[in-house]
Amino acid sequence: MENTVGDFLRTRRARIRPEEVGLPAHGRRRVQGLRREEVAQLAGVSVDYYIRLEQGRGGSASDAVLEAVARVLRLDEIETAHLRALLRPSRPATASPGRQQVREGTRLLLDLMPGVPAFVLGRRMDVLAWNALGDAVSGFSALPPEHRNVARYVFLDPAAREVYPQWAAVAAEAVAHLRLDAGRHPDDPRLAALVGDLSVRSEEFRRLWADHQVRAKTHGVKLIAHPLVGELAFGYETLAINGSPEQQLVAYTAAAGSPTAQRLALLASWTADGSPATAPAVAGD
Repeated sequence: MENTVGDFLRTRRARIRPEEVGLPAHGRRRVQGLRREEVAQLAGVSVDYYIRLEQGRGGSASDAVLEAVARVLRLDEIETAHLRALLRPSRPATASPGRQQVREGTRLLLDLMPGVPAFVLGRRMDVLAWNALGDAVSGFSALPPEHRNVARYVFLDPAAREVYPQWAAVAAEAVAHLRLDAGRHPDDPRLAALVGDLSVRSEEFRRLWADHQVRAKTHGVKLIAHPLVGELAFGYETLAINGSPEQQLVAYTAAAGSPTAQRLALLASWTADGSPATAPAVAGD
């Protein structure tokens, strides 16, 4: 059985060199990075107490202890929240809805953004809704409903490596997002099934999953090799949907006058006059 807390903490301390925290680096070290006793010393807790944390038995740890460990391991805000979620799982929040519903108001908002490719991302990186230009860019409608999942597309569809010129970065982001979701919902059977399927079928996914990186998708850049109009270099913004805490609206942006904006305008014109502008499946962010 996976010890998620222990694996996460071990990967975090493995990335810190002793000399970075004022400890001697000479001599043979059987582990990469900091030893458990060194983390305990720097955090001001007993070795036994820290070992219990790595064993997942630190649910009663105070905020002060968690903050001390986070400081020693140089966790960022997202990683600290992830550690807290792993140690103090919110069991009632782990419900696994069969079908995630998108509010009509949210769907209307998508349609009122005709010049912006946009879609709604839900639990487990499921793509739940999109507008016409979002479909023209990413081809959601070409996929069967059960395959409209970003992680599943990135790792299991061979076309993804051609669609994403920066496939390795996209893959790492997808796994880091799934890890964050898993920390918040440790008892979700659908998420466990997705992770299990990807682990069996993709060596790259297994490797990235074992690294325990966590990252929220807030904003960034995305390159897409579109089969109809060529390379699209987008920025993207991810916006929380109030009242639907497990859903996010993702919008692609392009600077006015840029080659991407010109190509996007071409796609938009095809969409507006009813031409078949939907690309082969890309499956989103």
